[in-house]
Amino acid sequence: MLILGIDTSGKTASAALFDTETEVFLAQSALYTQKTHSQVIMPMVKDIIAQSGKAMADIGTVAVANGPGSYTGLRIGVAAVKALAFGLDIKCCGVSTLLGLACNNIAHKGDICAVMNARGDLVYNCLYRSDGYAVEPLTEERLISRDELAQELAMNGREVLLCGDGAGDFFTAYSSPMFTIAPPYARLQNAAGICLAGASLKAVTPDELEVSYLQKVKAEKDLELRTQNVVSD
Repeated sequence: MLILGIDTSGKTASAALFDTETEVFLAQSALYTQKTHSQVIMPMVKDIIAQSGKAMADIGTVAVANGPGSYTGLRIGVAAVKALAFGLDIKCCGVSTLLGLACNNIAHKGDICAVMNARGDLVYNCLYRSDGYAVEPLTEERLISRDELAQELAMNGREVLLCGDGAGDFFTAYSSPMFTIAPPYARLQNAAGICLAGASLKAVTPDELEVSYLQKVKAEKDLELRTQNVVSD
């Protein structure tokens, strides 16, 4: 089966086409861009399909990073996948951005710590363990402070590979011989990891696909604050 993977959760927009039977990536494309992902992701998808010699009708399912990450980027990616799945009459699946990051580094045998920048001193995080072929979560996906995460990793006493857009700053701030950092090509979000993770997830209908932010969007926070102020008055 051919899986089309899309990731627009961060500054890098990426797409990949993965053949699950041969375990070969037929095409991949990634662009670190300041442009809105809506401008680049669909042309990117059409290009990798054409370059691979396949047709849209050959796609068996579509996998997309559905959070955490950039609110706007996630909505763009999920909306694009919904449209594709509806148009092709196929199912799709939402993949945790953190799991996708871990799967980018699936060949690493040991603990993998996905760290994505959130607001202030907070990071999105999940700790995984890989046997070189599959990854399993050791923690829940969570919003946690950098200090708390550093303390937890120190208490674990195990070597850990850091990945994600927050990995570089975390590695520098909490330098430890127990930490290694993923190489640049596997450090940031990428559709290849989304494909690998999506291959083992249950596909759903496009109307069931949702974004998972892990924290409330600013509009929701502002509304709650206004409501609390009204009640207190």
